[in-house]
Amino acid sequence: MPRLSLDDLYRFAVPSDPALRPDGGAVAYTLTTVDRDADENRAEIWLAAPGAPPRRLAEGSAPRWSPDGRWLAFLRAVDGKPQLHLLPMDGGEPVVVTEAPLGAGAARWSPDGARIAYAGPVGSGGQAPDPHAPVVAERLDHKADGAGLLRGITTHLFVVDVESREAVRVTEGDFHAGEPSWSPDGKRLAFVASMAPDGDLEAEGAVYAVPVAGGTPERLTGPEIICTGVWWTGDDERLIVAGLKGGPVGHTRLFTLESGGLAEVETGLDRNVMTGHPGYPGASPALLGDDLLFCVRDRGSTHLYRAPAHRLVPEDVSVSGVSVAAGRVAYVAATAHSAGEVYLLEPGEQAPRRLTGHALPDVELYTPVRRTFTAPDGTEVEGFVLRDESATTPGPLLLDVHGGPHNAWAPVLDGFHLYHQALAARGWTVLALNPRASDGYGEDFYTAAVGAWGLADGQDFLAAVDDLVADGIADPERLAVTGYSYGGYMTCWLTAATDRFKAAVAGGSVTDLTSVSGTSDMGFALKAYECPGDLAAQSPITRVTEVTAPTLILHGESDDRCPVGQAEQWFAALRERRVPVRLVRYPGASHLFILNGRPSHRYDYNERIIAWLEQWVSGSPS
Repeated sequence: MPRLSLDDLYRFAVPSDPALRPDGGAVAYTLTTVDRDADENRAEIWLAAPGAPPRRLAEGSAPRWSPDGRWLAFLRAVDGKPQLHLLPMDGGEPVVVTEAPLGAGAARWSPDGARIAYAGPVGSGGQAPDPHAPVVAERLDHKADGAGLLRGITTHLFVVDVESREAVRVTEGDFHAGEPSWSPDGKRLAFVASMAPDGDLEAEGAVYAVPVAGGTPERLTGPEIICTGVWWTGDDERLIVAGLKGGPVGHTRLFTLESGGLAEVETGLDRNVMTGHPGYPGASPALLGDDLLFCVRDRGSTHLYRAPAHRLVPEDVSVSGVSVAAGRVAYVAATAHSAGEVYLLEPGEQAPRRLTGHALPDVELYTPVRRTFTAPDGTEVEGFVLRDESATTPGPLLLDVHGGPHNAWAPVLDGFHLYHQALAARGWTVLALNPRASDGYGEDFYTAAVGAWGLADGQDFLAAVDDLVADGIADPERLAVTGYSYGGYMTCWLTAATDRFKAAVAGGSVTDLTSVSGTSDMGFALKAYECPGDLAAQSPITRVTEVTAPTLILHGESDDRCPVGQAEQWFAALRERRVPVRLVRYPGASHLFILNGRPSHRYDYNERIIAWLEQWVSGSPS
């Protein structure tokens, strides 16, 4: 059986966003594939049920069942803009129900099934902005990665009548409204927003409720937490709120909000609640009867728990979507052998039932092995080692650094970093390390590098490499380092701190914290909360004269999170010193292009990493 290759990128089929039918009998989900000829990612709605093979329903994404299960709402592009469609489940073709000028968001059905709420973009005066008009900014939040310059576009709530197709705008103002949640009586919508006059300079987020016919939103929470999500659950007036307590850097927690005020949910876990975002697994909290279900990250894996601390899924999985109905739980999870499958957990059953089989059946995979290392100051850090276990002599090692820095590597098949499997097949060992600041090891560990990027966390990487060299796994003369985003930052930092690495690949990197604080869409937050203090002392560019490692720099041209100027600075500094360097810029690519960008760009990214490492470490031509 062949090993996984880069060409398998075009064969992956990855499920997400499961929606359990109200009777619990079937699960609709989004299946993402790749169209190689069109160089596009494709999204389709599929249906899985016990005892039946999964089947395709329609082109689109974000399926949501009507309360009676007769209709499935989903998003599909019309003239390039996502619009809500309804698919009749008793037969017939989908019908479009919105004509939003800038597109609609995912559906939220009213309790009676007569209306659908959604959050969608709105231009100034309700019109699309002129792309050629001058852009005037008075606040720092005038751009966003993936969207670019916002040109006055904000996100607001709408309610559309299912029968008449008439849409009503519910919220107005100079703020962005988060995803809506219906009150049990169908009269109000709850959402999260920052309405502070200086919201671009303040870490602020509150829960609001607004009548579905529109009006002035009522603020329901105070400054004691920074709210990030809200959900009305069950048949009472209780709201579940996700938020941060004590500052913008730390664990997300869950709270209940009732007439008596805000109360923290006792999960019994020193772990970060994961509500699910691009590049970050997890799911919205939900009720199973009277029990609250939620996701947390634990030692790389993302688990589904029932409060207070009962894990519902196997240990080494990564959950990225949960739905509850009729006493059943559907979820999507990646494992060491699959980038994602749909599972169903039924009442009284201890083990979940797998409903799909989207894993590639004809490839052999290397399995990551969990390992613990000890830094010089005694801090234990964990990582995952990927290699051919039959190898008996030291070989080349690639240290890969994740982004965030509060993300984490997981012991599951990674459908984005395909070079891990490809390099293992070429005799490499890949070390995916979760240093301090990684999620899943407690809040003290999560915040351990605040204000000390490179200074506090750098030792973790070198200690782990030392251990693998001492164990005869890694050849000390054939070491390389790579990473993306914060990982790109740390790649630059480590090659300035030591000459042990014979090659480096910096992706989507930050090299100068001073300049990025004024050019990134999150620059002020980075400077104020993540890297307070001496920015120069934490910036790789300050130490660039120490770099000797041949460096490949990979960067999205339209990256607003870590703007391409960061790559240009590093490239120019190395080139001036005649260090072997190559800069590759991906046209139109945002910061997350390695996850959701053009398939050809993602393939090229993986291919170039392998070629650069083989050239400078293994001695093979590029």
